[in-house]
Amino acid sequence: MPSVAPNYQQCLKNLKAFPTRPPDPVDLAARARDFAAMRMILITLGLILMASAAPAQSRADVEQQFQDWLTRTIWPQARAKGVSRVTFDKAFAGVSLNWDLPDLVPPGSTAKTPRKQRQAEFGAPGRYFNAGSVQGATSVGRKMASKHAKTLARVETDTGVPGRIILAIWGRESGYGQVPIRHDALEVLATKGFMSTRAAYFQAELIAALEIAEAGHLGGRSMKSSWAGALGQPQFMPTSFLSFAADGDHDGRADIWNSQDDTIASIGNYLARHGWVAGRDWGFEVRVPASVSCALEGPDQGRPIREWAEMGLARVSGKPFPAHERDGQGFLMMPAGRNGPAFVVTPNFYVLKEYNKSDLYALFVGHVGDRIQYGVGDFAGRWGKVGGLYRSDIAAMQRALEQQGHDVGGADGLPGFKTRRSIGRWQEATGQPATCFPEAAMKAHLVP
Repeated sequence: MPSVAPNYQQCLKNLKAFPTRPPDPVDLAARARDFAAMRMILITLGLILMASAAPAQSRADVEQQFQDWLTRTIWPQARAKGVSRVTFDKAFAGVSLNWDLPDLVPPGSTAKTPRKQRQAEFGAPGRYFNAGSVQGATSVGRKMASKHAKTLARVETDTGVPGRIILAIWGRESGYGQVPIRHDALEVLATKGFMSTRAAYFQAELIAALEIAEAGHLGGRSMKSSWAGALGQPQFMPTSFLSFAADGDHDGRADIWNSQDDTIASIGNYLARHGWVAGRDWGFEVRVPASVSCALEGPDQGRPIREWAEMGLARVSGKPFPAHERDGQGFLMMPAGRNGPAFVVTPNFYVLKEYNKSDLYALFVGHVGDRIQYGVGDFAGRWGKVGGLYRSDIAAMQRALEQQGHDVGGADGLPGFKTRRSIGRWQEATGQPATCFPEAAMKAHLVP
């Protein structure tokens, strides 16, 4: 920027040329405005000069920092976990940063919240249950239920987790192993551990991946993952692999990349270890009368299922709630507020959320599992035309609700149950019909 400095110097000369005698009262305001304008020009030009003096780092510079980081930061941590130098060197031979991954924050830059969601869980609720995904997972799941009947029965006996639930997770995560998993896990985890919006999290997962390689489960560079570093057919993060991967075919190793039996056993073990209650269902689709507030949603507002029935909630199938479920805790779950299907779910629903924190994910798994085993059809409730908001818009509404004393679960731009019911409570308090879901028109009323 060769023309900036001369202009800046000229501005200084012009400023010095201002008369020093007291100004005439008539043009005092004009002189003040001129001086303020000149001051702003000088500040702006100074900032430009500062920026031009410190250009962004080149990719080559960042790559060198990355290699230094592997040596100085990651190697000592890996060594402390029992990883040998041979394993470490093989794992990172030829590894460089993958600049195509999302949510990267290169050195010298700042993180920005994306305006559009990358994961389906955060889009309009109805889109998550498109016919292709639901029917595909169901039809293939039935074939897998027949093919792996013995393994599924054995795992259900060992863990208490129904085979249909294991199948639905397997189908959702990797299309029953049919979806190619192409990313180099070490490259992904190292890139994200070095420069992402969640660097500390991915750094811990990178160390765990090195432990997996050291244990001989799979060679470091042969370890394939998703773009987020999730491994194999059940899409376990490395720390989850170390804690929950199981040897389903009894060959002495847990191979979630190539063994279907190991995949089935690992999913069942994961859910069991996270508290799956044997003998209970995941939930039931219900009709919620207008007299029952949608703001009663959430895992902290549970009550015996018989009490929900006494309040007028009834299964859409017309069947009564099973006798063995009536005294168990149930929770209202309305993922689109009044704009979609409603459910009374059990504690097992929240175990499914330990696999993926999304309400829609857990609902998809439960629903597809029921379709696989019981042949149920689509939800009776219809998804309304909601969603399509930027996360920044929802976050602005969440901050406004927080200022009014509502607990929205954090202003993250995601309409979780705390945000949904806070919207419902705000609507009820302001005399509006409670819908318990963010809509574009609300922003004008909530955000100044």
